[in-house]
Amino acid sequence: MSLRGVRIQKHLNQQPSTNGLDVDGASRKRRLSKEDAEPVNGVQEEVKQEPEEKKPVMLSLKEKEILLQTFRRLEPNAEILVSQDCLVQSNWDLEKARKMLSEKVKKPIFQPVKKTIFTPSGSSKTISSPVIATLEGSSVKKQPVKMSTHQKSSVKAPAAKKSRMNEAASDDSEDPDANQPIDKVFDSDLDSDEENYDVMSTDRREVLKFMNESTLQELAAIKTCSQKKAQTIIDNRPYQKWNSLVEVMQNSRHMSTDILNNCQDLLKRRKNISLIMKKCEKMVKQLEATVASGGELVQQPEILNPTMKLAEYQLVGLNWLFLMHSERMNGILADEMGLGKTIQVIAFLAYLKENQLSRKPHLIVVPSSTLNNWENEIQKWCPSMVMEKYYGSQEERKSLRIRWARGGLEGVDVLLTTYHMVASLPEERKMFRTMQLNYVIFDEAHMLKNMTTQRYDYLDKINSDRRILLTGTPLQNNLLELMSLLCFVMPSLFAKRQDDIRNLFSRNVKNQAKAEEDDEEASNGGSPTETFEQSQIDQAKRIMKPFVLRRLKKDVLKYLPPKTDEVKRIPMTEAQEIKYKDLVRMYTLESGVVKGTSETQGMAIMMEMRKLANHPLLRLYHYEDKLREIAQRLANDYQFKGTNPDYIYEDLLWRSDFYIHQLTLKHKSIARYRLPKDLILESGKFALLDQLLPKLKKDGHRVLIFSQFTIMLDILEAYLGIREIDFLRLDGSTNVSERQDLIDNYNTDNGMFVFLLSTRAGGLGINLTAADIVIIHDIDFNPYNDKQAEDRCHRMGQTRPVHIYKFISEGTIEEGMLMVAQEKLKLEQEVTRGKDDSDKEERKCMVRLLTLSLGLNTERAEKLLTPEKGDKNKK
Repeated sequence: MSLRGVRIQKHLNQQPSTNGLDVDGASRKRRLSKEDAEPVNGVQEEVKQEPEEKKPVMLSLKEKEILLQTFRRLEPNAEILVSQDCLVQSNWDLEKARKMLSEKVKKPIFQPVKKTIFTPSGSSKTISSPVIATLEGSSVKKQPVKMSTHQKSSVKAPAAKKSRMNEAASDDSEDPDANQPIDKVFDSDLDSDEENYDVMSTDRREVLKFMNESTLQELAAIKTCSQKKAQTIIDNRPYQKWNSLVEVMQNSRHMSTDILNNCQDLLKRRKNISLIMKKCEKMVKQLEATVASGGELVQQPEILNPTMKLAEYQLVGLNWLFLMHSERMNGILADEMGLGKTIQVIAFLAYLKENQLSRKPHLIVVPSSTLNNWENEIQKWCPSMVMEKYYGSQEERKSLRIRWARGGLEGVDVLLTTYHMVASLPEERKMFRTMQLNYVIFDEAHMLKNMTTQRYDYLDKINSDRRILLTGTPLQNNLLELMSLLCFVMPSLFAKRQDDIRNLFSRNVKNQAKAEEDDEEASNGGSPTETFEQSQIDQAKRIMKPFVLRRLKKDVLKYLPPKTDEVKRIPMTEAQEIKYKDLVRMYTLESGVVKGTSETQGMAIMMEMRKLANHPLLRLYHYEDKLREIAQRLANDYQFKGTNPDYIYEDLLWRSDFYIHQLTLKHKSIARYRLPKDLILESGKFALLDQLLPKLKKDGHRVLIFSQFTIMLDILEAYLGIREIDFLRLDGSTNVSERQDLIDNYNTDNGMFVFLLSTRAGGLGINLTAADIVIIHDIDFNPYNDKQAEDRCHRMGQTRPVHIYKFISEGTIEEGMLMVAQEKLKLEQEVTRGKDDSDKEERKCMVRLLTLSLGLNTERAEKLLTPEKGDKNKK
């Protein structure tokens, strides 16, 4: 059996897991063509032939994007994914695609029957009946309508039926209905046909009004009410009385009277949120009155290092923090990355210490990558501040807990720890729940945007008087994340309403994108529609702004050197391009992936294309015919942990060329198989580095190179070694205790030319102003991760202009990734708007990349990105 046959046979028994770029995707199992299949019992099995599909037009990503934009100008009302779908199916023919789009508008299967009703004034009105008639014209069976009603509003409910929704704060008394008992607006066991429908409770009137006046998106926000059901409600308007609404719910297809009670629940939750907003408005007015009255400004604390001076905008931040303290309010310091949020917080805590305004220690919770940086900054700016670091092994932390339990924290000003340590063990969670703390400061507060996570719950239970959140990235993606931050920063207001907020906004996050599209369309030709949640989030933005301080570098650092960006579109090497085109051809024509097999999912396909766009050694080509020999030699090597050559071989099948090359460097038994240098240099991006790096070094520049993947950093290490270029490296596997030493070495050693960093580990809260050139070797799906990486050197303290290079391989999936990233960056208009990398938007981006890169239609791309149940179980 051939090598490819062995792979396929193995894949039938088990499906391997992938691990970043170290493991090849499942695509390789499909290399076996029909001719390679071995006969069964000596007889060639007959293969069922499927009709051949028309070969797609071979266009570049750029040409496809131009056609897509042209189509969208011709058909502005069509959704972008539908437009792509039509273009793909029509083989990128604009006229055929437009005809196909017009045919996609389906006729309704059912049509409402018109009927006449009489209003109380005696006039008549024709409306759509809830009874459905088939298109074939068959006779319609009218079901007898069961009329049900509600108890009269004059009947008082027992006191025990008080609403759990209205148990909150003192301001609830402002709403006369806030403490009214809850009775379902529809109860089939209690309602009777003899009830007087002209006498309705307040809740019924509100539900009836909502059903008559709400938009499609607002109705879809009701639990169990899909957009299809919402459209049925709209089609049967108006509802003159309660019984007409109940009739539709009981007799229309797929409808249910549960919608009425769910609507009542939705309106109650809205009312509760409105009460909270009123409280926030009172706090805002109080804060504004304090600012208007003026007062003495806070100056730099004297206990700070006299050789260190706060910048003017940092003094403003110190005054803002003290104002929030004076008004007993929590806040979010959201200055752009590189403006010294750490220093402003240290100055604020020093001011509290100097003026004896705090008798309890403060807690600072940070990512592990910035732990040593915080420690150094505290020692440098305020040496008199007594700091204890809660970090280390379990035994070391246990020793600290015992010492604190016996002697307390008398004299300690600040406890410094990480997100992991603060909630790692039950003993630690209990300690921070019971420890008396004044301020708790959360660095990189974007980790608190999801109120449904266990981490959020643990951190929310830390026992402190006040909270400060620090974040340099945009604050939220959607309504629920905004409300999550509000709940965390103002727990006294939101603690009793978290369930309401979660239930109200989590469902509407799904409808937000559609609502925004409707608003955009309406603004072009009519009055815009606005859902309740949209209006509430606008109000929440206005309320939140006084609690958020956000400054941009371009506004406050007038002296900061400029930063320029340059996208380098790089042609692949000839061998690299051949391999990439073969891979795309395999996915689109030979492998059957376009038919939506679950064997290879969309993310794995994109990962394989990303590998080849960066370097051919990230897949298995060179060692493909040598695996049996290598496996046998490793099995006989006493230093290698495996002894079964078959198992070793099966493992190597999923590895990359460079991984196997790394094995040859560790084991002398296979040293003869080491890669030649020319294969390590075989990359279009490395060819550009050969041009750039010597010139940059000659001109006195220093360089940061970022990559998403550690295996790519390994190859970059080998490249720099061949070119004899000095470098340092920091990634996720670097020990926390070593990270600051590496950063300090690079900043002080001018002879160290290059610093290799992984984007996620090296782009978070570290200072590398010694460099002035940033090379993004491979871009991230999330452009904000790349922005954080860029700001490692473009920040306060930088004295030279900074230049950013982004490497993009021409004709590859990276071009599509860049296009999507640029669209995401346009969404950042204000702090509370933020980036949009929610799961739904991320999925749309993945679908778009697949459709453009492989020529798939939307349906097939969606299927590739949806693992079947069997796949989930395997994983």
